Amino acid sequence: MANIRQQKKRVRLATKQRLENLRYSSTIKTLIRSLETAVQEGDADVVREQSRQLEHWLDRAAERGAIHRNKAARRKSQLARLVSGVVPPQPAPKRGRRKS
Repeated sequence: MANIRQQKKRVRLATKQRLENLRYSSTIKTLIRSLETAVQEGDADVVREQSRQLEHWLDRAAERGAIHRNKAARRKSQLARLVSGVVPPQPAPKRGRRKS
C-alpha cells in the first residue's frame, strides 16, 4: 500500500477508471451479442437501432481511452459487414455544385 498522499489518490483514481473502462467493455460486448441475435432473427428495425447504439458506445469508449481507437474502428467495420446482410445500405447524399 502506498504511504504518500498523492500515491493513495492515484490508487483511488486508477480503481475508479478501471471500473469505468470495464463498464464500457462489458456494455459493448453485451450490445454485440444482442445485435448478433437480432441479425439472426432478421428484424431490420431492431438491427438498425442496435447498430446505431453500438456505434455510439464504441465511439465513446474510444474517445475516453477505454479501448484503442483502431479497435473501435475495426469493431465498427465488422458491425457494418454484419448488418449489411439485413439492412440495405443508405444511399450517400449527392455532393457537387447546384445547377441554377
